Amino acid sequence: MKFYAIKKGKKPGIYTNWPEAKAQVTGFSGAVYKGFTSQAEAEEFMNSGMKEVKVSKDAIVVYTDGGSRNTGNVKGGHVNSHDKAAWAYVILDHGKQVGDSAGEYGVTNNKMEITAFIKALEKLQALSKQNEEISLISDSKYVINAITLGWLQGWKKRGWKKADGQEPANKELWVQLDKLLADFNKLQITWTKGHAENAGNNLVDEMLNMTMDKM
Repeated sequence: MKFYAIKKGKKPGIYTNWPEAKAQVTGFSGAVYKGFTSQAEAEEFMNSGMKEVKVSKDAIVVYTDGGSRNTGNVKGGHVNSHDKAAWAYVILDHGKQVGDSAGEYGVTNNKMEITAFIKALEKLQALSKQNEEISLISDSKYVINAITLGWLQGWKKRGWKKADGQEPANKELWVQLDKLLADFNKLQITWTKGHAENAGNNLVDEMLNMTMDKM
């Protein structure tokens, strides 16, 4: 099977069917795309050149993070039932700060990253902030790409199936996240490099690790 990564096109994303992929670049000026023999290579191509985005000083700033202490044999995939995992978020609303974190056993890092997004958006809903300018910052390319590169909408249009016909992992959470995103009018999703010099990102990382320490 080949994987066609469309970085710039009508509907960016990774396709496994060339006619479908070709339709995204035909007639699109400046299209950027490439074929690969593995999904991992295609995802690396999509992620290359991802840059951090500056945050508006008027925005509510939200940091989310998910993590796991995986002792399984595949990073981000197989986990053992006793493996610890946790999510965390913090909302910085012009001098006011609110955050939360919780843990779960035997789940992947990716599940925790999505859960952190969901919990943060649910809290913003509870605070009636849906119509305000919000900058949500995460180091998870897994979640950000799914939202910003059109993967989420593609799964939804196919009845929550990927291009290969399989359901995306954590389907129920993606469905929940999709419904939440529709309720926010001025949400900017921003990537930051993990474990670097971003104080907010380091804070949520510390929160989720404290949660796992207590489990």
